[in-house]
Amino acid sequence: MTSRRNFLTGAAIVGATAVGRSALAAVPDIATAPLPTANTAVPLHPKDGQPYQPVVTLNGWTLPWRMKNGWKEFHLVAEPVQRELAPGMTAQLWGYNGSSPGPTIEVVEGDKVRLFVTNKLPEHTAVHWHGQRLPSGMDGVGGLTQPQIQPGKTFVYEFEARRSGTFMYHPHADEMTQMAMGMMGLWITHPRDPKRTPGYAPVDRDFCFLLNAFDIEPGSATPKIMTMLDFNLWCWNSRVFPGIDSLAVRLGDRVRIRVGNLTMTNHPIHMHGHEFVVAGTDGGWTNPASRWPEVTADVAVGQMRAVEFTATEPGDWAFHCHKSHHTMNAMGHDVPTMIGVDQTEFAKKIGRLVPDYMAMGDKGMADMGAMEMPLPDNTLPMMTGQGPMGALEMGGMFTTIKVREGLGRDDYKDPGWYKHPPGTVAYEWNGQLQNTERAPTSRTDGSETTQPAGAPTWRARKPQGGHSH
Repeated sequence: MTSRRNFLTGAAIVGATAVGRSALAAVPDIATAPLPTANTAVPLHPKDGQPYQPVVTLNGWTLPWRMKNGWKEFHLVAEPVQRELAPGMTAQLWGYNGSSPGPTIEVVEGDKVRLFVTNKLPEHTAVHWHGQRLPSGMDGVGGLTQPQIQPGKTFVYEFEARRSGTFMYHPHADEMTQMAMGMMGLWITHPRDPKRTPGYAPVDRDFCFLLNAFDIEPGSATPKIMTMLDFNLWCWNSRVFPGIDSLAVRLGDRVRIRVGNLTMTNHPIHMHGHEFVVAGTDGGWTNPASRWPEVTADVAVGQMRAVEFTATEPGDWAFHCHKSHHTMNAMGHDVPTMIGVDQTEFAKKIGRLVPDYMAMGDKGMADMGAMEMPLPDNTLPMMTGQGPMGALEMGGMFTTIKVREGLGRDDYKDPGWYKHPPGTVAYEWNGQLQNTERAPTSRTDGSETTQPAGAPTWRARKPQGGHSH
């Protein structure tokens, strides 16, 4: 029996064979993701062309280019890839140049850009340059503005990068399959004259990543492409916590974080410890007079947001989507609520048949963050991750911004856990407690009373005979 996984692998071989050396002789070399592919690569400083301050792609990398007769040339290869979502789980995805998302493309406003796209997928594809101003025939909508790129074929896109900002690229062919399988990437156009670009200001650190999601059954590796909303793995650049790298920031740095959303829902991205402003969208840089301080920015489907802040507060600061189900892995949607249910006798009976059975959920879900339970192969715990003070009970779209003194300009390595100054950590109180104020409850006559802590709750019930007691 031919499985879907075997079919994809075989198709990749056929596609690779069909694109021979003679066909690719005039195109740039194919750059593949650096190993290990899941790590954040150091920024790629330009070796030629117009100068710019490069971005850092969270758990990703930037695609190299070559200059030829005034054109900046890139080579993208659409192909099946393997992606480690976090240690312990690898997914069979589709992407570009060996990674999902594909590599970030960085250009400068005014650059003449030529992109070679080779298709090593088992079906046709096309690439849409999301947010770009370009000739209609270069927009990349298969069947509308161009023929589809058939397996084994290479197409060329040529246009000028006309405005600076944060953009994306993704298929506009069989999107339900190809984007659900992980095909997408970031495009950054740097300003040609930063000092004369309205709304733009240089920063010391410039991070970027895409929001994406998969529905992968526990124990399997290939996403279910027909899912519309009930995804169970919510990712930043096809990584989930604890596999998402931290953002290392030097104390006092001006920081920009660019976020693009190619999931099927919105994501309120929340930062602890600092306020930021939304300095850019996929439509361009915002007018400084229109900005206001925020700690959460909602990023809707198909949108980009660039937020900026000054890292004035040292420490380890949580940075995450504020939809709580999006900070969990392999989240089930039909789990009954067992809070307050005494499962003692039930667990004893089940334990006679299933020795490793553990009752859970009667006090909440926090126990799952510390439990070590047997899981199917290639499956992540729902709540996981260890911090310096215990279980973090997180997953999915969660990481930390680590603000430290003394980091080097291009030092993005994890600096370890923050050492809190004495007297700055929340601590247990062992002294006497005063009476606790409690919410008032209403009497039937409209007056209010205060329910003491631990008091039983009584409810009057009218008998069927019509007499009340």
